[in-house]
Amino acid sequence: QLQLVESGGGLVQPGGSLRLSCAASGFTLEHYAIGWFRQAPGKEREGLGCIRTSDGSTFYADSVKGRFTISRDNAKNTVYLQIDSLKPEDTAVYYCAARKGVVSTNPRAFASWGQGTQVTVSS
Repeated sequence: QLQLVESGGGLVQPGGSLRLSCAASGFTLEHYAIGWFRQAPGKEREGLGCIRTSDGSTFYADSVKGRFTISRDNAKNTVYLQIDSLKPEDTAVYYCAARKGVVSTNPRAFASWGQGTQVTVSS
């Protein structure tokens, strides 16, 4: 059974960095696109970026280009989201999700989701 587990969230001061992990089990990452999303209280789920794990190509939403980096380690069946220069408005639950096919940042395009990891940016 396809399963995704996020980890690496926590409380970080503004300006800090975090690396979130998305560990996949029950399937092989290759041939899947893995997207990262976040949802703040009272807001819709926002697509951040996506990686095509077969070749590592990435696509980012304009709002996060330059601060967010997605990478993968196919040997570990894990995808990462590096977030730099964290801001209080980055506070949210961060999710990863999997889909077969082309990359996307539309949450409706993804059927398999992790449980999320909380990121709180505060001094």
